[in-house]
Amino acid sequence: MEFKLYEDVHEFALKAEPILADREDVYSLFFGVLQAIKAGRYDKPFMATIEERGEVLALCQMTSPHPLNLIVVDENRLDESVDLLIKSLVDFEINSVISLKPWVYRFAEKWQVETGMDHQLLMDQGLYRLDRVNESLEQSPGSWRYAGESDCPLIEKWFNLFEEDSGLPITAAEEVTKRIALFIAEQEVFLWEHDGEVVSMMKKARPTKQGVTVSLVFTPKEKRRKGYARTMVAAGTKELLKAYDFCVLYTDLLNQTSNKIYQEIGYERIADSVHLGFVQSNE
Repeated sequence: MEFKLYEDVHEFALKAEPILADREDVYSLFFGVLQAIKAGRYDKPFMATIEERGEVLALCQMTSPHPLNLIVVDENRLDESVDLLIKSLVDFEINSVISLKPWVYRFAEKWQVETGMDHQLLMDQGLYRLDRVNESLEQSPGSWRYAGESDCPLIEKWFNLFEEDSGLPITAAEEVTKRIALFIAEQEVFLWEHDGEVVSMMKKARPTKQGVTVSLVFTPKEKRRKGYARTMVAAGTKELLKAYDFCVLYTDLLNQTSNKIYQEIGYERIADSVHLGFVQSNE
């Protein structure tokens, strides 16, 4: 069994993509980020495998400052794979990890033993998939459109409010401006408009071969409880399904309202994903 670090994304993709394609919905985050790495959107990505005689037992990738993303291919070799992975990672700066629930906690427990770092829950997430929108859903008044350059100031403001609501670190204004400009140029932001006012948004993210992710769903507090988010996501998802076989999205499992809304649209829960952060132990 060996730890292999990859510098060539295309070489890594040859190893990873057949595995990712087999569970494209469950591995959509990893798969989508890998496509972005291939497109040159990330500097110095971390990409590695645990292999034995050419067979991949585990995959991991990280694009700083985002978490280490871990996939265990052979669950019968989970402990062995994680042990070797951790021994190989101790010299790297790992601030957090995201993976399916059984894998992420096993990694965190072993990481704590090796490094003395405690772990804390950052997000307990449900991963949902949809193949067809529920057409009987009641629609809120208004219509959707793609965001344009004139919408950038509003979306930048909402981006930080979304981070605040989600308990995420607040991105610096200059970086937000760059990101939103790219989102707009790629026609990735959907807006719901009622009586000439933008009242909700969502974003297309991380396209894979057959699927795409819905993210950045946000409605300002003064416009909530009117069904705008549900209608926006339903309409945006339906539009995305013209080009993709399925859509996925992540939800905060503690937010019962959003989980209920997405299920009403037609999204079905397919996995539980956990994001853990590492902090120095007080002991």
